[in-house]
Amino acid sequence: MEAVSGSNDTETASTFQEGCGMPDRSRTASPRRDALRNRELLVNAARQAFASDGLDASMDAIAKAAGVGVGTLYRHFPTKEDLVAAVINLDKPQLEAQRDRIRRADLDPVAALEQWLDVLVRKMTAYDGLPGPLRAAVDATGTPLGSTCHTIVDATETFLAPARDAGLAKPQLTGRALFLAALGIAWASSAADDTETREQLTATLRSGWAAEPPPA
Repeated sequence: MEAVSGSNDTETASTFQEGCGMPDRSRTASPRRDALRNRELLVNAARQAFASDGLDASMDAIAKAAGVGVGTLYRHFPTKEDLVAAVINLDKPQLEAQRDRIRRADLDPVAALEQWLDVLVRKMTAYDGLPGPLRAAVDATGTPLGSTCHTIVDATETFLAPARDAGLAKPQLTGRALFLAALGIAWASSAADDTETREQLTATLRSGWAAEPPPA
């Protein structure tokens, strides 16, 4: 972890009036606004840095791009994993909209699951190096990135269950297993770096989870 240097001190300013020890609301509001503004600046800077340089972008560079000290960055995000989780959550409304669009489309269970997995692979390749931290976090508890992974695993299970119940997906398959398989496809896709290969890998993923349709 990069060393913590100087930071924006407005977030730690005293919130008590001198001489009486009573809270000064006019002085507490400003540090809180500054903290929220700094957090927003940091997440947006990280999003841009990850998009251009992948997750290898340094914390120092992100703090500099946000216009704050690196100490401020580490107060908000003690680890890079925490910052990655914040960036992913910034894209959460878009992911939820895509999930809801698939649900409203009245697709058959296999088509719905295929579309959701395609969405996942695309999201997992949005930033170079993202599959690694997601894999490390999927079984973690009490971490922001772990919580994000669990939410995605649960959503994957809701798309898998109808296909599994209809005998169109392998009975032993779980949402977690599909999430991990999608991570593997995302990692290989980012290494290949072309659409045709990604589509071929996604087709390979389908051959791994699909079951033969039950007899009519």
